[in-house]
Amino acid sequence: MLGRTANGLYWMFRYIERAENIARLVDAGLRVSLTRAGSSDEDWDGVLQSAGVREAYSEVHAELTAANAIDYLLSDRSNLSSVMSCIDAGRNNARMVRTALTRETWEATNEAWIDLKARLSKKLKPTDMPELIDVIKNRCGLIRGAFHGSMLRNEIYNFSRIGTFIERADNTSRILDVKYYVLLPSISQVGGALDNFQWESILRSVSAHRSYGWVYDGEYQAANIADFLILNGRMPRSLAYCYAKIVSNLGYLEADYGERHKAHDTAHSIKAMLTRGSMTDIMEQGLHEFIEDFVGRNNQLSAEISDGYRFNQ
Repeated sequence: MLGRTANGLYWMFRYIERAENIARLVDAGLRVSLTRAGSSDEDWDGVLQSAGVREAYSEVHAELTAANAIDYLLSDRSNLSSVMSCIDAGRNNARMVRTALTRETWEATNEAWIDLKARLSKKLKPTDMPELIDVIKNRCGLIRGAFHGSMLRNEIYNFSRIGTFIERADNTSRILDVKYYVLLPSISQVGGALDNFQWESILRSVSAHRSYGWVYDGEYQAANIADFLILNGRMPRSLAYCYAKIVSNLGYLEADYGERHKAHDTAHSIKAMLTRGSMTDIMEQGLHEFIEDFVGRNNQLSAEISDGYRFNQ
């Protein structure tokens, strides 16, 4: 496979995953803001930081307001990580590798772009948010479903899945970091109704609310939630689950091509750290420090995959 084709598939699915993740962050921000007695504008600082666009937002808007933050995250094309920008970029990459995709996958991607472009070109109203967020999640889910149900399990599938799980791991780690260091309320509220509601919102933002309840009987404890989102290998948005899939798909590429790259060793090292680690070790290191290190290693892996499989050739 040509490197630019692998690059197109990898980034197509990173962008589709990012679009859904941004929509989920907005949903979490809306839920958290509902718990505030006064202005909820301050809550969006954490959401923007989680999306990694706080500084870029400040260059466009002089003040932080909920309306501006939501518009910036969903429809502002100057924000390369907005939902509309991601859907645009995902479709552009899909068009570039059109012959590598099944008809069902391309049509799901193109229809998502047409629908969301029309919806996000209108002025967004607060009352429209729940339906809009559901549509974004559903459209992204349809793309993944069409792809999963129709694609041959070959290198095309593997590069696409690797892109999905690298992006998902990045998103989960950022959401968890923001909860601990930005959204965490005052000490007097820790463990109270507000704190629990915020934790529930974070779990919902990564589709983990109900599954967490099955494992921990719905009891919100910071250590349990961190363990669930980092080390639980059965939770499909946890770091451990993402890296099990990344290692698996890289292994298939190694078998197909008969080549092993630095990316394979890096991925195995990160997976081993997540498999053998414990929350006690992570807390002793410091959760923020752990996540900061993980995000750096995740980005390193992405660069090594690009170099090893010659994405720019």
